[in-house]
Amino acid sequence: MNQPIIIDTGALVAYLNEKDTFHQWAKKQFINAEYPLLTCEAVISETWFLLNKRTYNPNVIMQMLKEGIFTIPLHLITEKITLTELMNKYQDVPMSIADASLVRLSEQYPNAQILTLDQDFIIYRRNKNQPIPVIMPNIQ
Repeated sequence: MNQPIIIDTGALVAYLNEKDTFHQWAKKQFINAEYPLLTCEAVISETWFLLNKRTYNPNVIMQMLKEGIFTIPLHLITEKITLTELMNKYQDVPMSIADASLVRLSEQYPNAQILTLDQDFIIYRRNKNQPIPVIMPNIQ
């Protein structure tokens, strides 16, 4: 049984956009992933925006939600205090709502890894001081 995967915006956009530099890498990660992938509302929103901006049909995101490719176990309204604390802690990075949500998901799913292109996840810590397991390409 594979570890659960928490998906970030960059990895999702790379998977869906064949012209993305990291498309083949992301495609391989999706093939090897156990479904459903975990994510948050902010990642869905960011992905929709970026795909639409690049003239790629963003409706694929809603289709993936309908098909159960993703599950969204974290909700902003119930995590607002924790997310605000995380964003305040990392305001010098700065941390987005999406990143804070993914860090929080990694606390709730301690066996999960975050699939990301964002090197900030090397800086972020879950449960105040624990490194977050990530899957990311070698980005130089």
